[in-house]
Amino acid sequence: MTRRTDTHPDLTRPEAGAPFFSTWRVGTPERQRQAVEAIGRTWERRPWPAGGLLGYHVYTGHDGETLLHHSQWTREQAYEAFVKVHRQERNDEIDTAVPGIERVRLDRYRRYRSRERAAGDSRVPGLIVAVRIDFEEEASGRRRDWVDLILGAEVPAENERGLISAHFHISGDGTHVLNYAEWESEQSYEEAIGMAAGPEWERLRAYPGLKGFTVARYGHALGLVPE
Repeated sequence: MTRRTDTHPDLTRPEAGAPFFSTWRVGTPERQRQAVEAIGRTWERRPWPAGGLLGYHVYTGHDGETLLHHSQWTREQAYEAFVKVHRQERNDEIDTAVPGIERVRLDRYRRYRSRERAAGDSRVPGLIVAVRIDFEEEASGRRRDWVDLILGAEVPAENERGLISAHFHISGDGTHVLNYAEWESEQSYEEAIGMAAGPEWERLRAYPGLKGFTVARYGHALGLVPE
């Protein structure tokens, strides 16, 4: 069966070989709430759909109009099997409850490297920041080098006091990197952004082949896992 959980996903699970992220646009904060509840009801009334699905989590965007979805699959073939049998009936039920949902995009990734949660750190993230880092087509091979550079940068401890973890994912289409970062609070993130200056940061921003950054802030709204 399917059950809800308030526990955030562990993005370092070794069996999660195919992490997916997708975005829905629903329009208003009220429709965000309605869509999250519709997703929860739709999934809870059905058996867990696939042994290859480890967990499914939904986040409400601070923009008041989007939802971020994160599903952890053991492999992409498990997702393809789910699509053939289970996905459409679930989407149909959700769309009946909340008409007009725009399913913007779904991206497939492989997690490359992480700055993992420190041992004994039991903080619950109050903010999820998803940063998409886009690269020029000819620079797709440099994505891992850029992640290595940022994880190796010398950053004063006070700049990252509120950072719990950061997980860098390489997109399957070769276009970008996604950083899923867990922060203690929105205030701690704002303070860190205010201190993000100096030669190291300029080097990262001016990296050859880097096109730009897109930043979105989210709150964890729903977790679904097998019983």
